[in-house]
Amino acid sequence: MAKKVQFGSRIGLIAATVGSAVGLGNIWRFPAEAQANGGAAFLVVYIICVAVLGIPVMLAEFSLGRGTGRDAIGAFRKLSPGKPWWLTGALAVLASYLILSFYMVVAGWTLEYFWQSLTGGLYAPVAGSENAADPMQFSFKAHMGDYITGSWRPLVVTYVMIAINLVILMKGVQKGIEKMSNVMMPVLFLLLVGFACVAMTFPKAMEGLTYFLHPDFSKITPGVMVNALGQAFFSLSLGMGILITYSSYFPKSTKLINTSVTVAGLDLLVALLMGFIIFPAVMSFGLDGESLEGATLVFVTLPEVFAQLPGTQFWSALFFLLLMVAALTSTISLAEVAIAFMEKHFSLSRIKACVWVMLPLTVLSTLCSLSQGVLSDVLIFGMNLFDFLDNTATNIMLPLAAIFTCIFLGWAVPDKFFRDELSNHGSFVVRSYPVIRFIIRYAAPILIAVILLSKLWE
Repeated sequence: MAKKVQFGSRIGLIAATVGSAVGLGNIWRFPAEAQANGGAAFLVVYIICVAVLGIPVMLAEFSLGRGTGRDAIGAFRKLSPGKPWWLTGALAVLASYLILSFYMVVAGWTLEYFWQSLTGGLYAPVAGSENAADPMQFSFKAHMGDYITGSWRPLVVTYVMIAINLVILMKGVQKGIEKMSNVMMPVLFLLLVGFACVAMTFPKAMEGLTYFLHPDFSKITPGVMVNALGQAFFSLSLGMGILITYSSYFPKSTKLINTSVTVAGLDLLVALLMGFIIFPAVMSFGLDGESLEGATLVFVTLPEVFAQLPGTQFWSALFFLLLMVAALTSTISLAEVAIAFMEKHFSLSRIKACVWVMLPLTVLSTLCSLSQGVLSDVLIFGMNLFDFLDNTATNIMLPLAAIFTCIFLGWAVPDKFFRDELSNHGSFVVRSYPVIRFIIRYAAPILIAVILLSKLWE
């Protein structure tokens, strides 16, 4: 019998699991969501959502993975043989694969911007900028168009990121994913702390921190609550099959509650550090009136900030290195969901499973990249392929997978399974178990359904 694949150490387990949650969503989506939803008011609701709902749902996924030792589909099949609950796992696997297809394109963009920061190409003026009302912004928007919507450059960097992913994933769980996480996650946190310290020296740093940390509770509306809950679930990678897959590599001695609190806490720390970086910067350099949208924030607004700092290329290259690390930890974890499925259900070797996952992904990512440029006129329900996959997987498939996961563990699986997993089969008492069970059975499915319906209504 083959030895069960596991993470080799608790540090590696935490690093890999945090890496699966911390990614592009935290680095650019959180600041944009915070700015659009009242700053500190959003932050307060977000923290409550992570603590009260995010951690229990994370525990549900951890229990399914660690308790069965299977991939996202196999976990449901093992606990409910002959019943269609495995479709919940299939939905999560498909959603994560679709997200991976366009995330890999964004990962390529981070590589392009890292290279252009090193060479100085990002800060070279473009033709026509001298006549623009804001020459600097004009240049950065022109560069963004060239680097993102061009016909061949975005494809090259996307393929490079796919190749890097392939090399790491082929090495397996311990020598690939865990080893990469042990290096990348400390680098990511060090870079974040470094940037946060620099941001504290900006002229209007305190104004930015006041906006981010001093809540105006009158700004808490139903819309803000829904958006905060959606960000909490997205930033913790819930409903993607990632946490089920990674927890299947947990040793049986792993304390799931401690692990979930640690992962959620570090994930929250990344979001806070990004707030400490972004809001002092935009306040200090007169960019607070701009809309902090994902791509524009990262590829236009922040380069404007770096251009006004001494050592522009140095800070720019460091930031896009940070973003590239976050992108890599995201794509690795997303790819592992499909790879684990291929290994278990088709009895493939690790290398063959990686190749079979990456080959069709390369085609899909190519189409996603081209949909930003030469294929932008090819629309699906009024959206290009990139935006269609983003909207479908993120706003519809993930909430559905999370809802059915909670219903499955809360109602279809014997209560003893969940209780045993949280207590390591009675090794200690989990006094909060009745509360966690209530959230999984009732609160989480209802509130996630509210998110789904609100997104559909939009």
